[in-house]
Amino acid sequence: MSLAVGIDIGGTKIAAGVVDDNGEIIDSGRVKTPRVGIGSVQSAVVELVQELQSKHDIEAVGVGAAGFVNESRSAVLLAPNLGWKDIPLKENLESRLNLRVVIENDANVAAWGEFKYGAGRGLSDMVCITVGTGIGGGLVLGGQLFRGGHGVAAEIGHLCVEPGGRLCGCGNRGCWEQYASGNALVREARYLASERRSEAARLLALGDGTPEGVTGAHVTEAAQAGDPVALGAFDSVARWLGVGMADLTAVLDPGVFVIGGGVSEAGDLLLGAVKRAYKDSVSGNDVRPIAEVRLAELGNKAGVVGAADLTRVD
Repeated sequence: MSLAVGIDIGGTKIAAGVVDDNGEIIDSGRVKTPRVGIGSVQSAVVELVQELQSKHDIEAVGVGAAGFVNESRSAVLLAPNLGWKDIPLKENLESRLNLRVVIENDANVAAWGEFKYGAGRGLSDMVCITVGTGIGGGLVLGGQLFRGGHGVAAEIGHLCVEPGGRLCGCGNRGCWEQYASGNALVREARYLASERRSEAARLLALGDGTPEGVTGAHVTEAAQAGDPVALGAFDSVARWLGVGMADLTAVLDPGVFVIGGGVSEAGDLLLGAVKRAYKDSVSGNDVRPIAEVRLAELGNKAGVVGAADLTRVD
């Protein structure tokens, strides 16, 4: 049995796991993401791996980072949330760990984990959509992780769905994640609550009584309890998800969409509405086959599992 360490570097935490060749995490660790520069983050990763290596025979390390990773999976070109630019992360870590290291985008490793061991297992073509603060994506086509000509494919959250629309953090307007993400869900719920206060009593009571106090968790809880304003916010996000998925279908014709991320924890509350909106938005939906839509299965383990497993296929 071969063992690899998967590392998921996030803006708030670094998660690590020893993963066997069945996709099972047999040991794990995590630390808060240091805020004082690339050197501290790299040292934190090294310490996590060395701690796990002291107990297990590790063959390689896979690292998922939230940013652009180059075509050779050796450097992080840009990771805005971490303040990184042109970081030779593979070389830096290999020189300290004496292990082979594979670097990949965090959404890609999560997609690969779902493809191999989660909702996409047994398929050859899959689009994974991570609906969290923004929207991340990963494409598996013909059984291979599709990375594009420069390694930075599947930045699907920045598809333009509304020309001239809301300003996005990337600098463009109308990006998909401005309408179909966790942030979009909260924005819509707050707007609807301010316009329809009498209908939003349950939702507002979960916070501080004001629309500004509404959080994503509040929206999900209120919607599950039948609050009409919270349900309206979910319907809006689901509608926009369906629009973007229809555009991706026109280009990729995937076998399945897998939806993960924090917003997906709403389960069937989100899934049913997304399926309806997606089917309504697909061109030629009365004659063409369309993708199945599934919820992700691995949750927050997907990144660690996928990063570790990519060391076996690199």
